[in-house]
Amino acid sequence: MFLPETAVFCITLLVYGAILLLLIYYVLTLADLECDYLNAQECCRRLNFWVIPKFGSHALLCFLLLICGHWIMFLLNLPMVVWLFYELHRQRRDSLGVYDPVDIHSRGLLKVHLRNCMIYLGYYFVMFFVGLYCLISSLIKGDPIKRHEADEIVTAF
Repeated sequence: MFLPETAVFCITLLVYGAILLLLIYYVLTLADLECDYLNAQECCRRLNFWVIPKFGSHALLCFLLLICGHWIMFLLNLPMVVWLFYELHRQRRDSLGVYDPVDIHSRGLLKVHLRNCMIYLGYYFVMFFVGLYCLISSLIKGDPIKRHEADEIVTAF
């Protein structure tokens, strides 16, 4: 083990919480664009700034789970890392990023981006509670009070 189990799951919860807050920011920014409170260029500049940190933090989390031996959590996180990598590399060479101000209105991608953000929110919300369950189960694993010493007779629990 690279880190204690509780530390790994604390880091996992912090990453999930940060990404959830970032996705809420994405939804609010896209909603501002939809209501014409922001222009497309400003909106896409704000969103594209956070695409690489979102992918990087999730990839680092996936790597941490891999080296610490949490295979089930790693396998649950791997599809999202692959999808985020695919999303980064499927964009055209002449675009400004995943969120392109030219295409967001002309090709109707605003609704697609909003739908994707809602799917991401659902995924990270579920994974946050899975991580919380793993953290709680790692905290109560074993006997934290050490009642079962060699010279002590335990008669009741």
